[in-house]
Amino acid sequence: MLRYKERIEISLTNQTRQKRSHPQKRSPFSKSSLLLMLLVLGLGFILGYRTRTYMNQIVVETTDAVLKEGPGTEFPQKSFLKKEQRLTVYSRKNHWLHVKTDNGKTGWVADWMIADGYKNPIEKLSDATIVIDAGHGGADSGALSIKNKMEKKYTLLYAKELEQKLESYGTKVYMTRSSDKTVSLSSRPILAQQVHADAFISIHFDSCDQPNAASGFTTYYYHTGKSLKLARCINQSFGALGLENRGVDKGDFLVIRDNTQPSVLLEMGYINTQKDFENISDPSYRSEAMDDVVKGLKKFIENND
Repeated sequence: MLRYKERIEISLTNQTRQKRSHPQKRSPFSKSSLLLMLLVLGLGFILGYRTRTYMNQIVVETTDAVLKEGPGTEFPQKSFLKKEQRLTVYSRKNHWLHVKTDNGKTGWVADWMIADGYKNPIEKLSDATIVIDAGHGGADSGALSIKNKMEKKYTLLYAKELEQKLESYGTKVYMTRSSDKTVSLSSRPILAQQVHADAFISIHFDSCDQPNAASGFTTYYYHTGKSLKLARCINQSFGALGLENRGVDKGDFLVIRDNTQPSVLLEMGYINTQKDFENISDPSYRSEAMDDVVKGLKKFIENND
């Protein structure tokens, strides 16, 4: 029989062996490893932030760039911008960018004032800028119907109808006139150039030498390339409007001849032909025709390489 003291010593020895056979678990990360991980994560966050900040910056390309209060040439000017000045971009709308300058000013700058790599891609109708030209106006009545109804009245009605439909898509629309006022021919294509329009649509009604001698609607272009493509997109989008589609033709009209932007002139029927005028003066015809123009513009913008 073991003595009491010997039994205690044996018990303590066994407990020590058990502790050695089951060591305490240590963290798989040493202090130095944790510090290294935190350093890497911190550097990644800083680099990511700087990269995002740089990618959201644009460079002013011209010497006449200005900061505007809103996304359009019609808004008041806030300040001038220097060439090669960097701006931080908040958002984009049509051909305009909401930006902040290095001294904290915010406003809008046109994308044609900045380097090519930063311009807004115009890939859908809601991104586009369209100029609508209601033919004639003011002192210029345009052609007359058999009952002396003036062309200028109906071109404005059609232009406003098209404006409303395009704006429902979010399209930026400029009108050469929004009321019965005289507007010079030369100022109309100039507006399209000033706002860098993605398309210019001039609305008119045809007239023949003798009443009731002709019928139908025609889509005119002057310049080949994008203007011809625009004319085809719109003309092919016209549905069964009740009048003959006379197709696409080249027309030597100042508003499209002197235009630097893709442009067409639509003759939406013969105003001094009774059958045509009944359609022209019908709100349903007007709405359907302008719906088709919107479809054509949508097709043109979405496939504008």
